Amino acid sequence: MSPFPSSALRTENWRHLRLSVEDGVATVTLARPEKLNALTFGAYADLRDLLAELSRERAVRALVLAGEGRGFCSGGDVDEIIGATLSMDTAQLLDFNRMTGQVVRAVRECPFPVIAAIHGVAAGAGAVLALAADFRIADPTARFAFLFTKVGLSGGDMGAAYLLPRVVGLGHATRLLMLGEPVRAPEAERIGLLSELTGEGQADARAAELARHLAAGPALAHAQTKALLTAELDMPLAAAVELDAATQALLMNGQDYAEFHAAFTEKRPPKWQGR
Repeated sequence: MSPFPSSALRTENWRHLRLSVEDGVATVTLARPEKLNALTFGAYADLRDLLAELSRERAVRALVLAGEGRGFCSGGDVDEIIGATLSMDTAQLLDFNRMTGQVVRAVRECPFPVIAAIHGVAAGAGAVLALAADFRIADPTARFAFLFTKVGLSGGDMGAAYLLPRVVGLGHATRLLMLGEPVRAPEAERIGLLSELTGEGQADARAAELARHLAAGPALAHAQTKALLTAELDMPLAAAVELDAATQALLMNGQDYAEFHAAFTEKRPPKWQGR
């Protein structure tokens, strides 16, 4: 995402989510606990636009995505989205589905690591949001369900058919997307869907700890690593190693690379600048 802002002012208040930023860590909380944080049209749009704003500002070096209350996110709101889409024409439906995909692209393309802190349900679009994150930290109450076929739609929603096989393999992805059956935390860890399984009630704290660790590190190196992980998913090896070489050459000319050598020589911790 481009760091160059337009003349529009920064959004100070987000209607459909809660944002806090401290010491380079942004915490975005889905805040409809009475609806298990079900997503509305506005929530999708806010997530898309918030990630774009944070990416342009470059002050954020890690982001935690969490859910308030009993669960992470139960997916699209049945009344406010599913009910509403029944009266939309094809052009409107295409606009909506493109917007949900833009949210996933924003999570994948923002220049900082995104950590999903998951407890309780992560279903439908909520499961895909967690899937798109760079890290998934969950406690034993977490359960994932890619429910799209359960409502008569394709399991390949919001990029799920692209991302999930790359995380858990084609066999597990086929089962999860075709059947839409829930996957509880122990199995999610076994098949590689989780980055880390915590004790009960500890996912938010562990995600915040990891975010602080990442935010204190070499931000540009993290951003380029994330960019390469996404860009090289479909590249042949020759193109991937050439892109790696060009990226490393640029980073070797950066301040953080020189700072590591100075810190190593002086036997002190590096003072990362993200440059």
